[in-house]
Amino acid sequence: QVQLVESGGGLVQPGGSLRLSCAASGSTFSINFMAWYRQAPGVERELVARITSNGNTNYVDSVKGRFTISRDNAKNTVYLQMNSLKPEDPAVYYCYVTTGIVYWGKGTLVTVSS
Repeated sequence: QVQLVESGGGLVQPGGSLRLSCAASGSTFSINFMAWYRQAPGVERELVARITSNGNTNYVDSVKGRFTISRDNAKNTVYLQMNSLKPEDPAVYYCYVTTGIVYWGKGTLVTVSS
């Protein structure tokens, strides 16, 4: 079992920045992919960014150049640095981890508003 605790969501003005964190505990030795998804009201959950255990990353086109995913394997933590936030970025952001079994965090709300 893996437990995930997310933090870092909140309210930010357009153009602002937030950093999300997701700390994993439990059976973390077998974690491979770590990722962030997001879901806005009425929209399907979408993959925002993912990172492998070797540090290879992928991003959805809409966040490329603005968001950066990283991980600290020693701390079993994945981060999402979000810069230049836009009005289309608000959503609940979910941490995703897989060991072969998929685990989801409870989500953290990101709001972008002036």
